[in-house]
Amino acid sequence: MAATSHNTTDKPLPSTMAIGVARTKLEVREFFREREALIFTFFFPIIFLAIFSAVFGDTDFGQGVNAATYFTPGMIASGIFLSSFQSLAISIALERDEGLLKRLRGTPMPPQSYFIGKIGQVLITSVAQIALLLAISGLLLGVDLPTDPSDWINFAWIFVLGTASGSVLGIAFSVVPKSGKAASAVVTPVVLLLQFMSGVYFVYSSLPAWMRGVASVFPLKWLASGMRSVFLPDDFVQTEPGQSWHLGIGAIVLAVWLVAGLIVAQRVFRWTRRDAG
Repeated sequence: MAATSHNTTDKPLPSTMAIGVARTKLEVREFFREREALIFTFFFPIIFLAIFSAVFGDTDFGQGVNAATYFTPGMIASGIFLSSFQSLAISIALERDEGLLKRLRGTPMPPQSYFIGKIGQVLITSVAQIALLLAISGLLLGVDLPTDPSDWINFAWIFVLGTASGSVLGIAFSVVPKSGKAASAVVTPVVLLLQFMSGVYFVYSSLPAWMRGVASVFPLKWLASGMRSVFLPDDFVQTEPGQSWHLGIGAIVLAVWLVAGLIVAQRVFRWTRRDAG
């Protein structure tokens, strides 16, 4: 009887995915409680889009495209990269420095659940950020949003590939800063450099050829050009290098970075500081 009673009170342990979903909810709550994360990650592209729209408000980029319309794709790409790569590279480095990762590693929680929580937080906050940016650009800045379903299909796969590759690269890059305090100083310049080189803040075709060549190696350039193909008129492809959006090449580059990021993250990720042994 005792054995029967014991068996009826046993409960199966939650699955890795269930724990990951619960972890996602916690990560999202903590993200929106951090003022610095909200300003420098969530609202940064929205604020910059408003500034660029005001500064270049009288500039005609051709075919009736105004500043807000031209810079919206770059700000979307930048927002994805900030919410994935920069956010995870900094937050994980801080959690490692504070000993949180070491404590989590000592719990029954599967390591995969921790990463599901981080990536889930990136997906949710990225969707919220871009939805807000599109609402502001469409309602307040006069940006005509796409109406062709094929544009939104392209938007979806570019968003998913960009978010996934940025997330795994952020996890991998989180081991580079020597301490949590140094994380922002190490990660932010990398992100800013890629933003300037990838056509986020400038007309991409006006950048030097060598700079475009370097930028084409990294995912942010392909995120930005992919988003331009969605939000700019079709004839604008004539202003792109090679007079093509190169969506196929962009998909390959993003997929390669995703796979490479997964491999590197698995090999180099640390739950404790390097000086902890």
